[in-house]
Amino acid sequence: MTGENDTDRPRRVVLVRHGDDPPDDRVSVFLHENGYEPVWRRPFAGEPLGDLDERVAGSVVYGGKYAVSEMAKHPFLLDEARWIEACMTKGVPLLGICQGGQQIAHVMGAHVGPPASGAHEFGYYQLTPTEAGRDMLPEPIHVAQAHFHTFDIPAGAVRLAGSDLFPNQAFQAGDTTFAFQFHPEITIEGFRRWQDSPWAYFGKPGAQTRAEQDRLMALHDAAQAAWFYGFLGRLFAQAS
Repeated sequence: MTGENDTDRPRRVVLVRHGDDPPDDRVSVFLHENGYEPVWRRPFAGEPLGDLDERVAGSVVYGGKYAVSEMAKHPFLLDEARWIEACMTKGVPLLGICQGGQQIAHVMGAHVGPPASGAHEFGYYQLTPTEAGRDMLPEPIHVAQAHFHTFDIPAGAVRLAGSDLFPNQAFQAGDTTFAFQFHPEITIEGFRRWQDSPWAYFGKPGAQTRAEQDRLMALHDAAQAAWFYGFLGRLFAQAS
């Protein structure tokens, strides 16, 4: 999306990471292809987030292995909570993915943790929009998942989508903050790394077999990518 004042718009997008995977996800691809400057930060490795200033066009807080309730154990999560609060207060476009979405919910006072069912989602699952979520997601799609925690919908937020196992998959708070439980940023190459990782949830309740994951990935990855790139374009177009 272009306009006569594009050169005056903030172009830095701060990407808050919780691991050492290569930066080949779809957020990074989108930013490179659309003239934004991705700024990667790893608070868990001692990289500070600093202050939120007018150069920042948006921020994405990624997934990871850290439980949002363990701030005493992982003090860097306090810095991330401060960053999330600042983005929300200043209306900077903000997306939380999986752990990142849980962090937004936690900052807003909602419960985060494993469901009583013990269910996991690991694979590609159908995501169905609520009536309020149809502007974000016009129709059901299959999306990548890798989690066993969930969030409640915070007071004042709007539930946007759910799945059969986890009814709270996305919410919106205000005009510029979105929280996702799923992983539309993950590419086929990235999901292959997850399948081969020591933590892969094969055999857990609700998790798909590798064969089922591969079948659904081949069927649905392209549609997931197309939807997500469109979503990112709309989200970061809101940067003033």
